[in-house]
Amino acid sequence: MLELQNISYDVSDEKDTKKGILKNVNLKIEDRFVAITGPNGGGKSTLAKIIAGIKQPTSGKILFDGVDITNMGITERANLGISFAFQQPVRFKGVTVKDLIRLAAGENISTAKACEYLSEVGLCARDYIEREVNGSLSGGELKRIEIAMIIARGTKLSIFDEPEAGIDLWSFNNLIRVFEKMYQEINGSILIISHQERILNIADKIVVIANGEVAQVGTKDEILPELLSSSGSCKFYKGEC
Repeated sequence: MLELQNISYDVSDEKDTKKGILKNVNLKIEDRFVAITGPNGGGKSTLAKIIAGIKQPTSGKILFDGVDITNMGITERANLGISFAFQQPVRFKGVTVKDLIRLAAGENISTAKACEYLSEVGLCARDYIEREVNGSLSGGELKRIEIAMIIARGTKLSIFDEPEAGIDLWSFNNLIRVFEKMYQEINGSILIISHQERILNIADKIVVIANGEVAQVGTKDEILPELLSSSGSCKFYKGEC
């Protein structure tokens, strides 16, 4: 279980004036699938990076399975079982898909085993296993390969920062199927930052972050109707804020 206790994150502008990006966020993540949503600029991606160890909070404490990981870096947290998938996956010229999956698995797994992970995310293994992770791959292909790496790692907490960003509808539909499959099979928790209704609709719990604070927490049946209501001032799931 992940627990955030009074997490705040401040930045300073060129005049050294502090701005609060996150303000005393308290949150427990113990469900199998949790979606964090809210208006653009509300602090969602910052929160995900703080959980992963990419950014350090200004104040507060982070507990993971009862262990204080507040001052741990990204590598230490990865070793404890936290994975992070970026909005824009990194490309590695000269590195093959098979190399990355073996690296994620932490062992020199067979080509056949690496192909199994690719198949789990809906990619034809023979077409991808020896390809370089470079500009020849589309955004949707890269994101599914990144998910295959996370599956190969088998971590306790898998974090995805707006996986729908920058991909076409066909790729998005495939990603939805992958997440649905992960939900059924993963032995751990999935945390996704997203505006998309179809992703929110998979979640066990939805957390709404607005103005750096937790605005709402509840099940999809409790939260989604309000987010989708035309009477609301903002449709979070479309990012129309």
